[in-house]
Amino acid sequence: MRWLINLWKTLNKPAQYLTLGAVSVTAFLMGVIFWGGFNTVLEATNTEEFCISCHSMQSKPYQELQKTVHWSNHSGVRATCPDCHVPHNWSRKIARKIEASSDVWGWLFNTVNTSEKFEDKRLEMATREWGRFERDDSLACKGCHDYKSMKWDSMSKLAQKQMKRAAERDQSCVDCHKGIAHTLPDIGTARAPELIAEVGTGPSKFDDNAIYFSSLTKPIYLNERTDVEAGTLNIATKVTILATKGSRIKIAIAGWRKKMGAGRVVYLDFGINMLLVQLEKFAALEDGVIVGFEQKEDDLTGLKWQRVEVEVWTDADYLIDQQQPLWDYARTTFRSSCSVCHSQPDEAHFDANTWPGMFQGMIAFVDMDQDTQALVQKYLQQHSSTFVKEKH
Repeated sequence: MRWLINLWKTLNKPAQYLTLGAVSVTAFLMGVIFWGGFNTVLEATNTEEFCISCHSMQSKPYQELQKTVHWSNHSGVRATCPDCHVPHNWSRKIARKIEASSDVWGWLFNTVNTSEKFEDKRLEMATREWGRFERDDSLACKGCHDYKSMKWDSMSKLAQKQMKRAAERDQSCVDCHKGIAHTLPDIGTARAPELIAEVGTGPSKFDDNAIYFSSLTKPIYLNERTDVEAGTLNIATKVTILATKGSRIKIAIAGWRKKMGAGRVVYLDFGINMLLVQLEKFAALEDGVIVGFEQKEDDLTGLKWQRVEVEVWTDADYLIDQQQPLWDYARTTFRSSCSVCHSQPDEAHFDANTWPGMFQGMIAFVDMDQDTQALVQKYLQQHSSTFVKEKH
């Protein structure tokens, strides 16, 4: 303990024999040595060898990279892991290194050490990485791919049209080129992790006669015991809680159906093709599932519609007590994803029955899981000129 006290006293004494110049030069040299050591370690972690030293990275993403044009091409230019995944800007690079602490945690606890675990996490990891690319405007891509250096005449007419528009806006490459170096996640069947992270999974306890809204597309059942699915509850649908038994809840959905066939599809309102519930035929014919009320004829189509209430069971999850968070997420998604190819129309530009056809023509050019597709379409219908009369 005494030597530590003596050392502290020595360090606190003013220099008696060194000049200010000597102290300055010594401090400078020590700074150079420290910075050199720090930078050497930093750069050592920015090599492909370091990245694939982790088995999880070598066995999956590295193998996928070797099958793409970024690994082998006629120009002989190859992109390595840090070329794409480590920001070139120094401050962002340091921030990324700090973020990478979570990767070390995953390595320690074998989060993705098997193929099955990796596939389960693929969408989550890809979504996080796409987010980083978007925040940086894909500067990692633009280190090699420069809009100003592109030969427009060598592109197809469609590619010219899209790329010139992107160049005008200095658009982020990842908006259109997801999956260019690694296998895309199975987006078509994913359960909208970004959406659920935003709006939540709902409470663990429900009050009878309370109003909730489905935050995912959910299966429905005829009772609290069966595993036989009786249909589908559409996302963002308003339901009333009737009863709770174990992990199931009984719900009521009010809407309208077309008086044709079994009448198993229920819509939001008379004459509006906005889905709430799709029942299997056997469920639609089951006594007590659908209660019918008055009927009306649509002058435009000649179809008869009936106001109904549906009583079914569903699992007690993914039901939230506010609809606005769903609309907020859908609006943000629509305005970011659907502006990639052109400026998207205002929500009130079309009526509720026109939007589904228009939207289905858009989603071929963007990456959206099925739940998000259904939510954005429903948002567009709910905020269409049918409901926002003052716009059109």
